[in-house]
Amino acid sequence: MLKAQTKTRFLSCLGLASMLAAASPALALDKVSYGTNWLAQAEHGGFYQAVADGTYAKYGLDVTIVQGGPNAAGSALLISGKLDFYMGGPQGEISAVEQGIPLVDVAAIFQKDPQVLIAHPDNGVGKFEDLAKLKTLFLSKDGYLTYFEWMKANFKGFKDEQYKPYNFSPAPFLADKDSAQQGYLTSEPYEIQKQAGFEPKVFLLADNGYSPYSTMITTTQAMIDGKSDVVQRFVDASIEGWYNYLYGDNTKANELIRKDNPEMTDGQIAYSIAKMKEYGIIESGDSLDKGIGCITDAHYKKFFDEMTAIKVFKADTDYTKAFTTKFVCKGAGMALKK
Repeated sequence: MLKAQTKTRFLSCLGLASMLAAASPALALDKVSYGTNWLAQAEHGGFYQAVADGTYAKYGLDVTIVQGGPNAAGSALLISGKLDFYMGGPQGEISAVEQGIPLVDVAAIFQKDPQVLIAHPDNGVGKFEDLAKLKTLFLSKDGYLTYFEWMKANFKGFKDEQYKPYNFSPAPFLADKDSAQQGYLTSEPYEIQKQAGFEPKVFLLADNGYSPYSTMITTTQAMIDGKSDVVQRFVDASIEGWYNYLYGDNTKANELIRKDNPEMTDGQIAYSIAKMKEYGIIESGDSLDKGIGCITDAHYKKFFDEMTAIKVFKADTDYTKAFTTKFVCKGAGMALKK
C-alpha cells in the first residue's frame, strides 16, 4: 500500500513538472547582428555555417548576418548601434582610436590579409620584388595609400609612376602584359583564369611581410562593457562555425551564401576554400596552436609599427585600445578539426 501511494505521488509530481515545463516559454535567444564587409562569399563561410548548423542557437544566440557591398557603411552602422558586430580590420579600428571612437577588434578570423598582386605568367616576374620592374600597377586608392607605401618603404624600385587606378575590372591588366593588378587571393585570380584562360602569377603581400589581420569580429567598447557574455558566446560560436565550415559538411552554409548572393557559384566557393587552406589565411601563426580567431599584441603591434613608419598612423596613438585578447586564443573549436 505504501509503495502504491509513493508511486502515485511520484507520478503526480512528474505530471505537474511536465505541465509547468510545457507552460513555460522557451528561453529567449539573444538577438545579435553581424555586418560583413562584402556580398556573401566563402570568405564569410564560418559565420553562415554557424547559422545553418545551429551553432549560434546552441550558444543562445539568434544571429542575423547583414550583407555588405560596394555602398555598405558597416562601421557607421556599428557606431550607431544598428549592428552589434562588424567585419572590421585593424586599420579601421586604429583610425577610430585616433578619432576617439571606441571600436574594438575581439577576434581575427584571418591571420593573413588575402590581398595579392597579380601578374602575367610570362613577363619575367618570378618573385615579389620583380613587380618593381613593371611599368604599371593597377591599385585602388586605399591600396596606393597603404600597402603600396609599405612596398616602397621595404623594397627597392617601386615608384609612384607605376600607379594607375584600379576600376575593379581585370580588362586593363589583361590588355597590358607589362602590368600587375591588385586582387583578393580567393577571387580575382579565379576570375582571370576563367576570362583569359591562363593561370596568373599571384603574390600574397602577407607572405612578403605585410602583416595586418583581416576579417575581424569588431564591436564597440560599450558592447564589451555591457554584454561581455554575449560577445564571448558570439566569438566562440563563430570560431566553431569556421572549423565546421572548413572541415565539416558546409552544404547548408553554401546554400545560405548563394541565397544571399545569387551570383556566387559553386566553383568560386570551392576555389576560395582551397586557397584559404593552401595559404594559411585562417590557420597560420598563433591560430595553429591557440585556435582560429587568435589576436596577439605582438602581431597587432607589428602592423601598427609598419603603418606608423609610413605615416598612416601617429606614433603616439594608443593602438592597444583597438583590440582585446580576452575573448580568443583559448583553443575554442579546435576539437572539431578533422
